[in-house]
Amino acid sequence: MFRFADPQYLVLLFFIPLIGYYLWRHRSRMSGQLKYSTLKHIRRAPVSIRGRLRQFMFFLRLGIITLIIVGLARPQSGSRQEEIITEGIDIMLVVDVSSSMLAEDFKPKNRLEAVKNVAEEFIMGRKNDPIGMVVFAGEAFTQSPLTLDYGVLTQILSTLEVAPREWDGTAIGNGLATAVGRIKDSKAKSKVIILLTDGVNNAGEIDPITAAQVAHTFDIRVYTIGAGSKGTALYPVEHPIFGKQYRRMRVEIDEELLKR
Repeated sequence: MFRFADPQYLVLLFFIPLIGYYLWRHRSRMSGQLKYSTLKHIRRAPVSIRGRLRQFMFFLRLGIITLIIVGLARPQSGSRQEEIITEGIDIMLVVDVSSSMLAEDFKPKNRLEAVKNVAEEFIMGRKNDPIGMVVFAGEAFTQSPLTLDYGVLTQILSTLEVAPREWDGTAIGNGLATAVGRIKDSKAKSKVIILLTDGVNNAGEIDPITAAQVAHTFDIRVYTIGAGSKGTALYPVEHPIFGKQYRRMRVEIDEELLKR
């Protein structure tokens, strides 16, 4: 945003033409004059370097005076800062990125893509509620602390991919515990964790029920969104010769865990 701190000085710019006229007249009087019977030959004579320099100095003086006036008006430029005081809900999204999320229960999308769509719709539907994000597979990591920049948050969400094989697994308890650590000391009037997973815990040092109980002691409510269904679903596998192939494999979702 651009503005002048003292715009009243800009009125002086209207006097620039008068100043220019005065300087021009003063220069003419100070210059010597010769009278010729005819100007026919004078018109053809080129302007000397000294004459050009004199004209340049005239316009330079006007430019300096203009800059001085603009400087007196104190031009200012900067970003507008807006302070937002929130009294809403602190929310942590806990997203499962284990390999089981590749199961394609939601044709043509897999579980992870379906969860990302649900999470994005949820984020863009909020207003002035700080939201953070934790992802987990065999381990848990904070992808984003609490923020009001929903644009950045959805951009991070869109880049999520299934975890590499070396830290694959579904450590729901670790994911919940990491999220609890992020908001347990918050002064918000309400604190919420939203768990998005296929609900089959098979890794991690912390039991999901224990993590949920710890959340309760800090007045943190835990909600779960299950992704997937029982039965079979297409699952991508890498063939050493033919590359990516799809097989129908048995998939599960721990409904009992998600209900607790």
